Amino acid sequence: MPDLANLSIKSARDALQKKEFSARELAQASLDVIKEKDKDVHAFLEVFDDVLAQADEADKKITKGENLPLLGIPVAIKDNILVDGKSATAGSKILEGFISSYDSTAVKKLKDAGAIILGRTNMDEFAMGSSTESSAYGVTKNPHDLSRVPGGSSGGSAAALGAGFVLGSYGSDTGGSIRQPAAFCGTVGLKPTYGRVSRFGLIALASSLDQIGPFARTVSDAEILYDAIRGQDILDSTTISDETYPKEKKFSKIIGIPRTFVESEGVDESVKKNFEKAVEKFKSLGYEIKDIELPHIQHSLAAYYIIMPAEASSNLARFDGVKYGLHKDGSDVIEDYFKTRGQGFGKETRRRIILGTYVLSSGYYDEYYGSALRMKELITDELKEAFKKIDLILTPTTPTPAFKIGEKISNPLAMYLEDIFTVPANIAGLPCISLSSGFDGVLPLGIELTAGLGREDNLFIAGKEFLGE
Repeated sequence: MPDLANLSIKSARDALQKKEFSARELAQASLDVIKEKDKDVHAFLEVFDDVLAQADEADKKITKGENLPLLGIPVAIKDNILVDGKSATAGSKILEGFISSYDSTAVKKLKDAGAIILGRTNMDEFAMGSSTESSAYGVTKNPHDLSRVPGGSSGGSAAALGAGFVLGSYGSDTGGSIRQPAAFCGTVGLKPTYGRVSRFGLIALASSLDQIGPFARTVSDAEILYDAIRGQDILDSTTISDETYPKEKKFSKIIGIPRTFVESEGVDESVKKNFEKAVEKFKSLGYEIKDIELPHIQHSLAAYYIIMPAEASSNLARFDGVKYGLHKDGSDVIEDYFKTRGQGFGKETRRRIILGTYVLSSGYYDEYYGSALRMKELITDELKEAFKKIDLILTPTTPTPAFKIGEKISNPLAMYLEDIFTVPANIAGLPCISLSSGFDGVLPLGIELTAGLGREDNLFIAGKEFLGE
């Protein structure tokens, strides 16, 4: 039986081609460890009933000599990415009973690449959260310490990989929802350039910020998973081509550090020490480290928590109990609507819808939403200018290690501050990768590299060197 704990996607693909084990045996190994351990972790909301049938199809293709990039590889999908004929709830009761009638573009590409889709993973409701505690279907736990959160909102996908249930997984990242749980669970997490991966079939949170991306054990595996789903899509007009952002600047191994930002109040001492060790490691690998000034980046979090709720309040207006999902009867149509949304949405989702509706209201639109959009433009221009002189920006991924379950759920501001280092990349649409960089006791810590638009190649080069791949 394959040893999942010691396999990468690359090594598993080699073994499958050499017939050292079959795709069915690999899938069964995943199913066995999920059955044994996921009752404690709760990474999955559903393990699909056709997993072994998918594996048998993969074995037939391998026997025919086909060599697709993910042929026979078991992966997990976040519960807001649609799979034809399968449930998708986005972690919310309001979509209870909804069955997708089509594949998202990302899932279609995964199927075309030969991947075995094991099931859908738990998440914060509608991707609103940094801990996977706001799911309507229970809390996911960190596989390194079951008393702590796995991060969010893609905590189920990160925990599934961190616990050794799969060889790769996918999440969505609106303000750090891939990178933050990757850091907490000790994996690699990639947020691609905005538009590099189609959002068709992704249940939207904030359309100008959302992006699908992979979790992996290695940077090489993250690159394989990314290549499988990237590309233009006629069904998503925001997707871009390889030529959209020309690679005018050669990689020169120069890393910029916004010191004032990195040393923000609230950053844990263990995170600071780990970060400095990472800086020294990059120096030893021949990288030039420069301190840089990014005066507007400190306002990223404030701008994000106006733009994101505003877009969320608009996107979530479609969930009204009429077309799909939960429906509650009232005395008339309006009361049906109020009851359905009141009982279907959780506390955090209702909070953000109300906030978003407020900042979009006629009396406050320009004061709040308009100001946030102007700040977004300033931050984007500032970062674009910085990348003319450097290749990468280095920060910690999170200000703290994984925190205790329940520790911050009743304090929204403390929870929102967990996104301080991750939101700038979403504000500016930049590609970003979180790398496992050490431990605080048993708790993983991560560092984050950000590159210029369309420069995922720089992230992969530096990431592989840092992790010694």
